[in-house]
Amino acid sequence: MVAQLETSSVNSTLSLPYPVEGLVQVFTSTQRTFFTDVIAQSLRIAGQGTSVLVVQFLKGGIRQGQERPIQLGQNLDWIRCDLPRCIDTPHLDEAENQALQKLWQYTQQIVGEGKYSLVVLDELSLAVNFGLIPETEVLEFIAQRPSHVDIILTGTEMPKSILDVADQITEIRRSHRP
Repeated sequence: MVAQLETSSVNSTLSLPYPVEGLVQVFTSTQRTFFTDVIAQSLRIAGQGTSVLVVQFLKGGIRQGQERPIQLGQNLDWIRCDLPRCIDTPHLDEAENQALQKLWQYTQQIVGEGKYSLVVLDELSLAVNFGLIPETEVLEFIAQRPSHVDIILTGTEMPKSILDVADQITEIRRSHRP
């Protein structure tokens, strides 16, 4: 479960005898059907007063780049790649690749500032597997994030190196087939 206590580094009034370390969670499945669970968890945590950022790397189509985040309540910011379409192939034109790289750079910067306590990186595994975001950069990002930040990574076929650094892995499987 994601840590829900805020540490003093994020303006908490709690006086804990120990720091609360952020977790790295992975949600994976052979089908792309787990975002509902992750967004529900994000909304619940944001509703409790914790700052949340949801980043969808491969979704586009609604002009929702980092300059125009959707704000759900006071504590949840939701951004997508500023593209006219959803990415479903590793073959991007130059403008699409620049938009994706801009979103990745923004994500690294804003998370490094410590503004958010929970960060959801949706379909990051697909961006890595498509070769659009280097796996080594993702691992470095996870290692260098502020210590209080919880990270949730989602996607199919999560790279083993990312699974190896995860504190929790949730594999969602179909248990009933009609």
